Amino acid sequence: MTDARIRRQKAIADLIRAEPLASQEEVTARLGAIGYSVTQATVSRDLDQMGAVKVKRGGALSYALPDQAGANDWAAARLQRIFSEWVISIEAAGNLLVIKTPPGSAHLLGVALDQARLDEVAGTICGDDTLFVALRDGVDAGFLASHFQKLSQEPG
Repeated sequence: MTDARIRRQKAIADLIRAEPLASQEEVTARLGAIGYSVTQATVSRDLDQMGAVKVKRGGALSYALPDQAGANDWAAARLQRIFSEWVISIEAAGNLLVIKTPPGSAHLLGVALDQARLDEVAGTICGDDTLFVALRDGVDAGFLASHFQKLSQEPG
């Protein structure tokens, strides 16, 4: 990683910790205000590399870093809450799970699943309102779908 990228990502982390930022455009604008000339695409890559995700705080979405939750198992703890807030339906389809979310929300769930590093999950692909979860060989898709369905019904 280049020195410029390291400095920029530190600045992004400082901004996220200092104030609620709800979009990549806001992050880009705040970086510009402190002297960083970057594109939204660069900010998008930086946020992804840093593990920043949007979380709901006080009814509004804003970026958060994994260490802001405080717990070592931050990703696993967030998974249940994210499932209960964002999952509309879950369907097993071969060695995939097809999970429906409200429009624009599939990435929230995909990032949470990726960060939870579940042994059963090989990877995720996110669209706008649909998430495909590829399961590892030997995983019972119906059983995992049922488990995830229970998570989505529990209060967050």
